[in-house]
Amino acid sequence: MTLEKEQLIRLYTNLVRARKLDETVVSGIAEGKTVAFFHSGQGEEAVGVGGCTFLREDDYIYPHHRGHGVAHALSKGMSPKGFLAEHFGKATGSAGGIAGFHAAEPEIGIMGAAGTIGSQFPVSLGWGLAAKKRGKEQVVVCFFGDGSSNRGTLHEAMNLAAVWKLPIVWVCHNNLYAQFMPIKDAYPKDDIADLAAGYGMPGVVVDGQDVVAVHEAVQAAVARARAGDGPSFVECKTYRYRAHVEGVPDVSHAQPRPAEEVEAWKKRDPINLFRERLLEQGVLSQDDTERIDREVAAEIDEAERFAMDSPVPDPTILEKVLYAD
Repeated sequence: MTLEKEQLIRLYTNLVRARKLDETVVSGIAEGKTVAFFHSGQGEEAVGVGGCTFLREDDYIYPHHRGHGVAHALSKGMSPKGFLAEHFGKATGSAGGIAGFHAAEPEIGIMGAAGTIGSQFPVSLGWGLAAKKRGKEQVVVCFFGDGSSNRGTLHEAMNLAAVWKLPIVWVCHNNLYAQFMPIKDAYPKDDIADLAAGYGMPGVVVDGQDVVAVHEAVQAAVARARAGDGPSFVECKTYRYRAHVEGVPDVSHAQPRPAEEVEAWKKRDPINLFRERLLEQGVLSQDDTERIDREVAAEIDEAERFAMDSPVPDPTILEKVLYAD
């Protein structure tokens, strides 16, 4: 899929939107607005944006818990108002304010998420089976971290997805750390995508800081899935700038993550890399980037006002979400 100028600008704008909304949730913690914990996704936006921006509305995604799926959900079509209101515990949130952080909007293929690591794989398998039975060329894109790749649920789901040739794209955010554990101490090879060969599916490794590279790899896998050729595996090498979760030390093996490592990755910031590329290609001018920054800031500021002005959930909602009519 060759990207036109408008599509390139859309990718860039979604990167900026994801970063700004992530920053707003983080600042909301210090200000007492964010009611739950938050796993910032700053630094990893290109994976969600590249993977989701050009999916069909009826495709399913399982957002990654990193950034609580902010880049994935926004790129799939979720309003920042619902995303932020959920994190502020308001009734207008994407899950009615009772989850605190899970993204859900079934109308656009975001069926929800869970805090249990590895739980995304069986449900993505089920969505993939439903999509195949429906026969409408829908695709499921399931995002997960390097730590999740060692959960048995992934291997069980990949095996069945391959046997049944389900339209699923498995996308791994390999940010080098599973909470505090370096991936090199938990996995014996360099590339997690090597797992794909054991299940008879293609596996590719891409630069997770390059939004176009992610887009191209995911869209190739999506096309294969729509054609009925089964699942694929895409590993995106990326990095998170902040601690595993806000409010805890940013450590590995009880030692701070190396500052030089963090700074080296920040020099390959996905937004800066793509901005420079678009400026060099003449797709954007400096005035364009400044205008996009202003428009995104206004959009997120409006979302924050909306979230703050929204009511808290009525406690009776618990009866509705626990019991079916």
